[in-house]
This record gives sequence, structure tokens and C-alpha cells, in this order.
Amino acid sequence: MAPEEVLGEADDAFPDHGPARRCVATFAVLPKAELLRCVVAPDGSLVPDLDGKLPGRGLYVTPDRAAIETALKKRAFAKAAKRSVQVPDDWADRLAGLIAVRCGSLLGLARRAGQAVIGYDQAESWIRAGRAALLVQACDAAAGGRSKLSSLFAAARAQSGRPSRPENPGREWSLLTAAELAAPFGRDHLVHVALSSGGLALRLDAEFARLSRLRADG
Repeated sequence: MAPEEVLGEADDAFPDHGPARRCVATFAVLPKAELLRCVVAPDGSLVPDLDGKLPGRGLYVTPDRAAIETALKKRAFAKAAKRSVQVPDDWADRLAGLIAVRCGSLLGLARRAGQAVIGYDQAESWIRAGRAALLVQACDAAAGGRSKLSSLFAAARAQSGRPSRPENPGREWSLLTAAELAAPFGRDHLVHVALSSGGLALRLDAEFARLSRLRADG
């Protein structure tokens, strides 16, 4: 993509909104936590700041495919940065890939911490025991096995009578392929993962929510 023309405003141009920032695509003013922060690297490339900690002037965009595609079409990142910015046409796909890898890393961390089990039998056992706070299943797996655990998980949550809480979201996600789901566990193929309640389940739920807004099949 050719360098973009420059003019516009960035995150520190809206001091009246405090912790809120303006999306470069929609111009909506939203809490920072609901937006994706980006920075422009010295070479002019646009870098997603998934943790919100990279140095440099922040540019904020609503983290969904429609807003990002609007931003690319309108050359909004360059206008906000007031400089030339290099943004590839497949930037949304690359961003989704980064978040998918991040989800995988958190899944691996959860298993090492004893907060996740893998495979149908172990996931089923945790669901029946009321230990599963989050169910993750491969999006490209056969519907039969997925639907059985989905039904069991939904029934277990309903029977518990406990409302979902941030650390125990009680949600199911099917956004990663079997290969993506397997990678953090050193496998080639994996369909089912169950997580117990806690901070890692909370972080994963948030990352999957972000990924769902970027993947066309999410």
C-alpha cells in the first residue's frame, strides 16, 4: 500500500475525555479498554500495541474488521498520525493472527498452571464436576463431538444456578483451528480444552472476544 496522506488527530488530542479515546475510523469516543492502541514504528509501519505499553503516540481504532477496513479505506491512520504510515491491506488478518497466537500462549500457560485440561475425556470430566469455567473447541472439528460437549457445558452451567462472573465467564469459544489449538501443547491436532475459573480464564475470554470481532468466521 502506498504511503498515506497526513492530517488529523491522535490519542492525546482529546484531553477532555480523560481515559477515553477517539476511534480513527468511526470517530466514536470510547473507553481506552474498548479500543485497540497502535503506534507508528520508525520505519512508518503501523504496529498493534496489544498490551497498550509501547512507546510513542497512540492511535486508537475499534478492534473489529469493519472499523479497520474503514480506517484503511479512509487512510485514517496517517491522517491521525499526521505523517506517512505504511499499512498492508491484510493488516486485519495479521492482527487476528497475532491475537490467535496470544490466545494459544495463554492456553499453554493455563495448562502449566494446572488451570486447563485437554482432550474430550478430561474436558468432559471437568464439566461434569463443575470445574469448567471456559470451554474452547476447534472451529474446524467435526460438529458431533463439539456439540456433545457444548450441550453438556450449557446444561452444567444452567444446573449450577451461578451467574457468570468475570473470573468464571461460563462461555464457549470456537475460533481457533485444531492446529492452532494444538500448537501450545506440542501437538498437531487438538479439539477440546476446558479451563477452570481464575485470572487466566478472564484474560482468555477477553482475548477471544477481541478475536471474534476480527475473524470473519468468528
